[in-house]
Amino acid sequence: MKINTVVKILIGVVVCLGIGFLGSIATQTSVNTWFTTLEKPFFNPPSWLFAPVWTTLYILMGVAAGLVWNKGFHHLWVKTALYHFGFQLVLNASWSVAFFGYQSPLVALFIIIALIVLVLITFKWFKIVSNTAAYLLIPYILWIVFAAALNFEIWRLN
Repeated sequence: MKINTVVKILIGVVVCLGIGFLGSIATQTSVNTWFTTLEKPFFNPPSWLFAPVWTTLYILMGVAAGLVWNKGFHHLWVKTALYHFGFQLVLNASWSVAFFGYQSPLVALFIIIALIVLVLITFKWFKIVSNTAAYLLIPYILWIVFAAALNFEIWRLN
């Protein structure tokens, strides 16, 4: 792998982990207070699981973005793929702000539904540019679909 490719992947990973860090700031505002008072569905994972899962997902997302970027930002398909990727990152961070920061599971539910749609579109564009990059998004897609079901049930139960 060329140095240029590694640098782009590292930048992608740092950006994604940075977004995750920003989301975690909003999460920390109420994860140990308000969130503990909510009714949760039977399939709610233990709280210790979220940090390692999200860290892994952000790393995979960053690698995927770096692989797409490496195909050349001058290509329209690469630009389109990365623009969609960037917009979904904004929604990703917005979900944490809505759910934990504003303590609004309903607003967060609308955001995560939009996020799923945007990530599926991003997957489509990544697949056009790089199959490997697209496939690296599959765990993320599965997790946010699961998170949406969890979000819905928390909203419904509370």
